[in-house]
Amino acid sequence: MTRFTVLVAAPEPGSPLRAAAAEAARTLAALVGPVGSSAAAPREGSPTGADRTDVVDLAALGPALLAARPGRDVVEALETVRRSDVLLVATPQAHGSYTGLLKVFLDRLPEVGLGHGVAVPMAVVEDLRNGRTVEDDLRVLLADLGSWVLEPGLLLSRRELAEPRGVVAAWAEVAAPALGQALAVRA
Repeated sequence: MTRFTVLVAAPEPGSPLRAAAAEAARTLAALVGPVGSSAAAPREGSPTGADRTDVVDLAALGPALLAARPGRDVVEALETVRRSDVLLVATPQAHGSYTGLLKVFLDRLPEVGLGHGVAVPMAVVEDLRNGRTVEDDLRVLLADLGSWVLEPGLLLSRRELAEPRGVVAAWAEVAAPALGQALAVRA
């Protein structure tokens, strides 16, 4: 079954971005359904692996991300991300691009460390007219790490972050067929 992971790069733990990203992953997973197979079993109580979603909130890892030797929490987060079939990477726009928190974490992955799965870029921006840059930057970063990067990514304005369901549902309808095809090729 398909294993989804949400990687949240907001500077505060438990942010509204985390909730919106989890909603996007659930919506996309529901539309794609169980595609392919993963070595991991579904979570207990889960009827299929399609609703298996792990969340890695980078702000919760805090200063441990900068330690010379990563602790157990950071190593587990890296492994969760690496073994994902679908990795939804959510970041607020910071200085025109993704957050440094995301860069620090992804720098710990080896070359082609995300080569196993499909990455879904998601960004929250102040103004949608200026948001394409962060999505493009995310797309390049994730592709450089070996991911098959889903098109289109999800771009939300900060105002839409408070109630993202409508935007997420419309985006997921467009993105789900491409994700289904990418997962079928990867299987």
